[in-house]
Amino acid sequence: MKIYTLTTTIFGFGHPTRQKATAAVGAGMNLFILFATAALFTFTGNAHAGNLVKRSLKNTVPCLEDGRFYRNPERPAHKMWTNAECAKYYLCLDGEVFEFKCSVGLLFDVTRQICDFKQNVDNCEVTAEARVPKPLLDAAQCEERSQLGCGDGTCLPNEYFCDGSIDCPDGSDEGWCDVENDPNAADPCDLSVCELPDCFCSKDGTIIPSRLERTQTPQMIVLTFDDAINFENWELYTQKIFTPNRKNPNGCPMRATFFISHQYTNYQQVQKMWNDGHEIAIHSITHRGPEEWWSRNATIEDWFDEMVGQANIINKFSNVRMEELRGMRVPFLRVGWNRQFLMMKEFGFVYDSSMVAPFSNPPLWPYTLDYKMPHACNGNNQYCPSRSYPGIWEMVMNQLEAGEYTCGMVDSCPPNMNGEDVYKMFVHNFKRHYHTNRAPYGLYFHSTWFRKQEYLEAFLRFLDDMQKHPDVYFVTNIQAIEWIRNPTPLNQLGHFDPWYCQPKQLDPNELACNLPRTCKLHSRVLQQDRYLFTCNECPAQYPWIRNEFGLD
Repeated sequence: MKIYTLTTTIFGFGHPTRQKATAAVGAGMNLFILFATAALFTFTGNAHAGNLVKRSLKNTVPCLEDGRFYRNPERPAHKMWTNAECAKYYLCLDGEVFEFKCSVGLLFDVTRQICDFKQNVDNCEVTAEARVPKPLLDAAQCEERSQLGCGDGTCLPNEYFCDGSIDCPDGSDEGWCDVENDPNAADPCDLSVCELPDCFCSKDGTIIPSRLERTQTPQMIVLTFDDAINFENWELYTQKIFTPNRKNPNGCPMRATFFISHQYTNYQQVQKMWNDGHEIAIHSITHRGPEEWWSRNATIEDWFDEMVGQANIINKFSNVRMEELRGMRVPFLRVGWNRQFLMMKEFGFVYDSSMVAPFSNPPLWPYTLDYKMPHACNGNNQYCPSRSYPGIWEMVMNQLEAGEYTCGMVDSCPPNMNGEDVYKMFVHNFKRHYHTNRAPYGLYFHSTWFRKQEYLEAFLRFLDDMQKHPDVYFVTNIQAIEWIRNPTPLNQLGHFDPWYCQPKQLDPNELACNLPRTCKLHSRVLQQDRYLFTCNECPAQYPWIRNEFGLD
C-alpha cells in the first residue's frame, strides 16, 4: 500500500492557509477521494472547489508523471477551448492517472496549477507547463573556473545564473533558482560571523537572540492589519481595539503595524495613526492580480514602481517621514524572489513580512537574510529569495494552529469556528510561544474579519487577558526588530528607548488635521473618478503607479 501526502494551498480573501490531507491508495482501497478533495481546494478568490471525477484513467489518458497537473494530451483540437474540456485536468502518480474537474464557471490554469474564473485563464491549448532543462553547472567542466554550464553545455560566467535575466540558449540559467539549486545561493548560518545588532541567524530559527533565558525574554505580540484605512475600519481601530485603557506593562499604549495599499485609503487617517505611534508600512499601490504576477512576472522596476511608489504616496499625502516607512508586505503573500529583495536593498527597506513559514513547534524568530533561510519556502509555487541580502530582516509569519488546520493570516483560518473557538485558538497559540522560546507572536488581519461580532468580542477578550501578564508587550514590527538587535532582559525594559512612548516631535505639517480635504479626482488608468482624503493640497490626477504624485 502506498501513502501519499499532499499539502495544498487554499486561497481565501487572497491569502493562503495550509491544510494537510493524507490518503492511502492500495489494492481494493478507494481512499484516494480524500487526496482528491484536498487537491481541489486549490483555487482563487471565493471560487468553490470541484470534485474528483474518475479514480484512474491510465488506459485512456497518457501518464505525464512529473508531480504536476496537466491536460489530456490527446484531447480533440476542436474542443480545447470549450469550457468542459478546459475545466478538466489530470495527475499521474506511479502510473495511475486521476481526472479532476473544476467547479462550474471555473477553468483550469495549467501554468498556475489552479482553477480560476474564465476571464483569468488564457492557456486552454497548453497541455502541460513547460519544464526548463536543469543546468549542468560544474558538470559541464567549463575551461574557465569562473564559468558554469547551461543545460546544453554552453559555458557562461557564474554570475549569469539566477540573476533574473535569461542568458542560456535553453533558458536553464533561470529555471532552477530556488534556494537548493541557485549556484550563487546564500550560505548556511555562520554564527562565528553573524553577530547582532546587524546580523541574526540560527540553524533552525528557534534560538532566542543572545541566547537569553526564556524567563528574561518579553513575549512580544505583533498585530498587523493589511490594506486601506478608511471609514469602514476607522471606528474599529480607534474605538474598539486601540483604546486608552489598553497599555503595555511599561505604561505605553499598545501599538500595531499597518500595511497600507493605495486604493480607498484615507490618508488623513493614516497620518493620524502615525501621529498616535502606530507603524505605517507598505503594501503596494495597485494590489493587482493575478497573484502569481508578484512572484513570477514582476521585474525589479515593477517592484520599485509598486512599493517605493506607495511610500512616496504615503509620504506626500500623509506626511509620514520617509525614513519611518521601513517595512513591506507583498499582496497575497506572493514573495518576489530575488527581484523583490534587490529592490528592498536599493531603496533601503529594513524588513519584509511576507513569508509564511511551515508550521513548527517551537515557532521561529525573525532573522536577517545574510544567510540561508532557516525554513523551507512555504506555499504553492512560492519564490523565496535564494541570495544573501545582508541586514534585511524577514519578519517571518508563524502559522496559527487551529485544531487540525494551520493558517497564516487570521482570516484564512477555518470559517466555521465560533467565537469561543477563536478565543481558544488565540490563547492556545499564545501558549505555544510563551511557554517555549517566546518568539514574537504574530496575529495578522484584514479588518473585514472583525465584521463578525463574536470574532471581535473574542479578540477583545484575548487582548484584555494579555493585560494581566507583566511580561507581554504589544509592539510594532520595527519595535520587535529593535529589541532583537539589542536583546534587553525584562527587568531592564523600563529603560529600553525603542519601546518608550515619549511624545513624537512633529513639525506643524506632520500633525494630522481635523478636517481633511476631499479630492474628487479622475483616474486615466482606472477610467473613473476616485476620492482622495488628505490634509495637503489636492493633486491634479488620482495618484497611481508611475504617477504617485498625481501630476497632470
